[in-house]
Amino acid sequence: MAGARIEHLVTSGTFSLDGGTWDVDNNVWIVGDDSEAVVVDAAHDAEAIARAVGGRTLRAIVCTHAHNDHIDAAPELAARTGAPILLHPDDLPLWKQTHPDRLPDGELADGRVLALAGIELTVLHTPGHAPGAVCLYAPALTALFSGDTLFAGGPGATGRSYSHFPTIIDSIRDRLLTLPGDTVVHTGHGETTTIAAEAPHVQEWLDRGF
Repeated sequence: MAGARIEHLVTSGTFSLDGGTWDVDNNVWIVGDDSEAVVVDAAHDAEAIARAVGGRTLRAIVCTHAHNDHIDAAPELAARTGAPILLHPDDLPLWKQTHPDRLPDGELADGRVLALAGIELTVLHTPGHAPGAVCLYAPALTALFSGDTLFAGGPGATGRSYSHFPTIIDSIRDRLLTLPGDTVVHTGHGETTTIAAEAPHVQEWLDRGF
């Protein structure tokens, strides 16, 4: 794996949508080795993220979705590092609410593979929490970066605009629960979990007819 590893940073700020604002802590994930890396969700604090990346080449800033708390630091981090911002195009309406004058640099599509540090990150389109929500699967690291699609305890929230509960359940059932059970789920907020640990929680919703 050429020294590939996962690093974790927690940043704090606010999440705003549908006229409300809430204080949040976000997980920022840095995946790479001593020479290159990608950042998953540039949340709140570009300086802290850039400091954690250090002298490595930042290959991409990957957005699991475009809620403001996951993308608010992305343009500044891109300006600091020269890294492209990647987002699924279905989330452009949400992106433009936060950054109306700065578009992402590239598109994430289902099945796209990002290769770095001797490993591969495969993009899984998992709509529901947001239309363009994605997860990143890194089998060499036994890891999934789930954004706000799957948490310790079950599915991500779907109570606000652009979200849809039956869709997130379908995404988790069809795209995530098919992964090996020991896959560690690195979430957008809160604690990590595993696919095996979350399968019963999702099954409860499926048993209710979703």
